[in-house]
Amino acid sequence: MAWAAGGRTIITGVDLDVAPGETVGLIGPNGSGKSSLLRCLAGLRAPSAGTVRHGDEDIAGWSARRIARRLAFVEQTADSDTDLRVADVVALGRTPFRDRWRGVDRTDRAIVDAALDRLDLTELRHRRWATLSGGERQRAHIARALAQRPHAILLDEPTNHLDVRHQLELMALLTGTDQTVLVALHDLALAARFCDRLVLLHRGALVADGTADEVLTSARLREVYEIDAEVGRDALGHPAIAYRGVT
Repeated sequence: MAWAAGGRTIITGVDLDVAPGETVGLIGPNGSGKSSLLRCLAGLRAPSAGTVRHGDEDIAGWSARRIARRLAFVEQTADSDTDLRVADVVALGRTPFRDRWRGVDRTDRAIVDAALDRLDLTELRHRRWATLSGGERQRAHIARALAQRPHAILLDEPTNHLDVRHQLELMALLTGTDQTVLVALHDLALAARFCDRLVLLHRGALVADGTADEVLTSARLREVYEIDAEVGRDALGHPAIAYRGVT
């Protein structure tokens, strides 16, 4: 798959297959094409070449409603102009499953309540959007995605606004679902610890695809991130990176 904008190629030759229920971490430096790839996979941008398929179907002809019933996309930013309550924002995740004239029913409310609980937002359910911190807004957006009950969840830097506790809780939640998850991350330690597989992008191209041990090598970190680093193990046996500096 490829995608270009303004006469410049942003993504080129990316061939990616994600298995049902797999958690895949999308990593790479700024400008490597992670966000653009996620938007193509979410049906928000049409590839310049190649196709995006969910199951055996090309999504190019799908309506936005049909896409929203199959996958949820969480943007990198938690900003929004709404002044709805938190519970109302999360309930927006049920929109693809309601007809135009039907409001939120008992089933929808149960799903929204469960999503609020999973993101530690139950006590904030009546809070107005404008009163929330960046991290609280981000958690509400993720709860909205969970309320869609999608087959797959795509997330662009979801941990950016979260404190350490909520970063760990979120990644544990994502890896504990039976949904397919594709998540763009800058934190290589989180990616290595929680993802089944890592996909490394550099200058719009896929340069490595495999386990954390296979992808996160000192040589590759030097080549792609331009850093001098040693890859070892933390106390729990997960890959750990000691950064010496830039190259």
